[in-house]
Amino acid sequence: MTLSAIAAIIWAFAATATAFLPMKRQYGPGITLLCLAPVVIVWLGVDYGLIVGILAAIGFVSMFRNPLIYFYRRARGERPERPK
Repeated sequence: MTLSAIAAIIWAFAATATAFLPMKRQYGPGITLLCLAPVVIVWLGVDYGLIVGILAAIGFVSMFRNPLIYFYRRARGERPERPK
């Protein structure tokens, strides 16, 4: 098992643990995981090939769809409501 696979597994466990936190406590770890994901995905793609990189990206979008939608709407100039 390569170091990139171990990093991806640790990232997935950290994302799952973050999901169990109350919403107010998810922001710090969630933003960190959101920023680290592209690095891990590219690293997996380099080590295992394009198909694995695409599958990792699909998994990432599936797990972080709501924050990604929020940032997409902010980038378009909308003012989406943050969860309380």
